[in-house]
Amino acid sequence: MDQCIISTGSGRMADVTIIGAGVAGLCAALTLARAGVTPHLIDRHGGPGLHGCSWWAGGMLAPFCEGATAEPAIIDHGQRAAGFWGSVTQVAHRGSLVVALQRDRAELDRFARRTTGHCRLSDLSPLEPELSAHRDALFFRDEAHLDPRRALADLVAALDAQGVSIDRTEGRPDMFTGPVIDARGMAAGLSGLRAVRGEMVVLRAPDIRLSRPVRLLHPRHPLYVVPRADGVFMLGATQLESADRGRISARAMLELLSAAYALDPRFAEAEILESGADLRPAYANNVPRVTIRGRVLHLNGLFRHGYLMAPALAAQATDFLTHGIKGDLVHED
Repeated sequence: MDQCIISTGSGRMADVTIIGAGVAGLCAALTLARAGVTPHLIDRHGGPGLHGCSWWAGGMLAPFCEGATAEPAIIDHGQRAAGFWGSVTQVAHRGSLVVALQRDRAELDRFARRTTGHCRLSDLSPLEPELSAHRDALFFRDEAHLDPRRALADLVAALDAQGVSIDRTEGRPDMFTGPVIDARGMAAGLSGLRAVRGEMVVLRAPDIRLSRPVRLLHPRHPLYVVPRADGVFMLGATQLESADRGRISARAMLELLSAAYALDPRFAEAEILESGADLRPAYANNVPRVTIRGRVLHLNGLFRHGYLMAPALAAQATDFLTHGIKGDLVHED
């Protein structure tokens, strides 16, 4: 363990090399920089963009909702994510709504039993007047959301203020000396890591006004709708055990749009701005971790919890590198 510990405030050109400038790598770089460690951040694309799943995220900071299927670690660490992001970018603290069509009310009952941190509503008018037709919902008051693309840009700006830029170059851990953080997602080629394909659609529907993420439960086609600025909404997301990086399928597009129409028929008139698909890296239990292999720390397995769990991985990697503290998300290989 001691061979990985670095001192802060050394004044060297770089104390640790970080490979990958998606949400995990950027969070790690900023957390290290705030701890007095100088990171050398490299990414062959030069920074976040259309090439990565960080770009296509919904941006929901919803640990209690995720608790319906996620392990307790996601709920525990995820509750602190909004605090980190609030120091970087704009975070909307308006909670989350979960609804179901009348015929699928059993899905809402099941979701309620599997989660905590919610209250049951029979009238949505005070929160979302335009969803008043839905007479039964769960409100998760302590959840939040952000715009992922703005958050990525604000992370880059925060790093720039710390004197850290992104070096557009190819890199592998064996090309560098000293501690290395590998945050390349599926490109890291880690054993035990699987690809989970997600597909998303971005719409503009200026006549629809929602102020918080809404999840529509469905036994086959669950949907989330996340509001962005200027009448823009992110619809997501399919979840397929597949390593196919191809474009969104017609089936997925139909399922997402049909579910959105069921939530609010006015989505039928929305303008489709973008559609995308990418691969979420996940371990068997869908809990991300910091995997130690000698002097290399792999930050990976974020699955569908990228913005929710990247701050926790960054904090635990920083604690390990600076003080040798091994948190619950840190594993030695």
